[in-house]
Amino acid sequence: MSRGRHRPQRTCLGCGGRDDQERLIRVVAEAGGKLRMLRRSGGRGGYLHRRRECWAAFVRRKSVFRAFRVEVSREARERLVRDLSEGHWELPDGKNESPSFG
Repeated sequence: MSRGRHRPQRTCLGCGGRDDQERLIRVVAEAGGKLRMLRRSGGRGGYLHRRRECWAAFVRRKSVFRAFRVEVSREARERLVRDLSEGHWELPDGKNESPSFG
């Protein structure tokens, strides 16, 4: 019996659903509670689906401390969702990438 390639699973901070890591956007908390969307970066991070419903649920959530180990203000979460809605985020090499919304 052949085994398929392992596909890491992650939990969305918005809806709480599990999905393949490659289908989610990684969000990293930096010093001061600022959020950035970086696929590869050290430190504490979480994941969001590429769906507006998940982004709205992420903003409404009372606390995301468990994922980031630092409190992140509602304002910082709203700023992240605004950036996502504009359709771009910064990659570790400084280039911008447009997400494909599903």
